[in-house]
Amino acid sequence: MSENLQLRAPDGTDFDVYVARPAGRLRGALVLVHEIWGLQPHIRDVADRFAAEGYLVAAPDILSRAGVAPELGAELFAAMHDPDEEVRVAAQPRLRDSLTEARAPEYAAWATTALVAVVDWLAEQPDVEGRIAASGFCFGGTYTFLLAAADDRVRAAAPFYGGAPTADRIAQMHCPVLALYGQHDPSLIDALPAVREQMAEAGVAFEAVVYPDAGHAFFNDAGPRYVPAAAADAWDRVRAFFAANAG
Repeated sequence: MSENLQLRAPDGTDFDVYVARPAGRLRGALVLVHEIWGLQPHIRDVADRFAAEGYLVAAPDILSRAGVAPELGAELFAAMHDPDEEVRVAAQPRLRDSLTEARAPEYAAWATTALVAVVDWLAEQPDVEGRIAASGFCFGGTYTFLLAAADDRVRAAAPFYGGAPTADRIAQMHCPVLALYGQHDPSLIDALPAVREQMAEAGVAFEAVVYPDAGHAFFNDAGPRYVPAAAADAWDRVRAFFAANAG
């Protein structure tokens, strides 16, 4: 069962949230954060899949606030993955311009408080009893890290191919982290040794899984970089991780 609702960030801004509810016994709750394309059908599908596992899932749209509504995100996704190279090249400036506000520090501060507001809502729902996890992809993977640092009610975080925060933010994390990467994702893989070291110094239970035959966005079955074997293994690992720590 799914529904759409609106929540309010601390600054008074309303934002949309896709909510997927389990049909049977509630195992826990999950904040699910979308990619840079916004709240697309793929993310709603992932939310439904987690709901089928027994989780109450809240997938917020936090990019419309920065000017990238789901409709625009869908257009940009299609253009950037078009088989015609000229179409892809022509779309790059539009993508860059569309994401300008989302790269501003002020936006990052807003987005983090909005995600905390999602945690607030989940924590108030019947039978959740504090069993709250977080996951996200790319842009959403980065914000999964940030939410885990900002809110100690998050019991488990599973970012997919997201950039880890600075060491001072990592030091604020209290939950275990399962991070998933594709080997062919150079910037994140190059940064991973330092992330491991910073997590260890902060005492964070951190596990990084790197899939040798995958790159960025390997979990997105709506895109051309989908790697079924890696996606299936990652799905099993995340389910077990959440069951052990937040389910």
